[in-house]
Amino acid sequence: MDLGLKGKLFVVTGATSGFGRAIAMALIEEGANVILNARRKEKLEEMKAAHSSQVEIVPGDITTDATMSEITRTLGLRRIDGVLINAGGPPAKSFVATEMDDWDNSYESLLRWKVKFTKILLDRFMDQQYGRIVYIESVSVKQPVENLVLSNSLRLAVVGFVKTLSHEVADQGITLNILAPGYHATAAMERLFAHKSMLLGITPEEARKQYESETKMSKLGKPENLASLAIWLLSPQSSFITGQTISVDGGLVKGTMG
Repeated sequence: MDLGLKGKLFVVTGATSGFGRAIAMALIEEGANVILNARRKEKLEEMKAAHSSQVEIVPGDITTDATMSEITRTLGLRRIDGVLINAGGPPAKSFVATEMDDWDNSYESLLRWKVKFTKILLDRFMDQQYGRIVYIESVSVKQPVENLVLSNSLRLAVVGFVKTLSHEVADQGITLNILAPGYHATAAMERLFAHKSMLLGITPEEARKQYESETKMSKLGKPENLASLAIWLLSPQSSFITGQTISVDGGLVKGTMG
């Protein structure tokens, strides 16, 4: 299937690892042009060097106003077809282990910047009467994950605002959808293995096997599996799908609406 992405322009945040990198590479393979953002400048430069005709880079922390402004400057007056809104999550903690600073920081890192960046880009999409926005959140919005109380809580706020906004702009050619990944082979999961091994006094490999056993497929997903769905949601082909939170979890979520 031709997704109609060739020559289209997208912004991808968190683009140098995990889901962000997999989605950026999938867009490039489809012939799209991409503005890539991440904190690690050297990794961005490597991606640009390998695909110089399709890639522009904006190094920086996407949760800051300065980086959002730099992305806007880089876009200039060009049409933008879609954006992947993606960044790392807060530290793994139980509720009793959190301090109020953890909650304040998680508001900044999980919710506030996504609201502001969405507002910035939404004006462009409304002028165009077209746009695709995909957010990478977590399976924790469908089913709480142990020792991730900050993620379990604040990501639900993202689901709430995305669902509401999707209704407000549904008749303007703009779609907003959320992907809720379960356990995938990413650096973030490696940190969860380390945290669980410390709590339970087991090896990281034993912790990995425990996580794998929670999925019905008894394995971790690959970022590339999620990327294939993400680029479809970013394409014109997904025009009748909006306001959805879609699990990509190998059967982890047990609820019938998972």
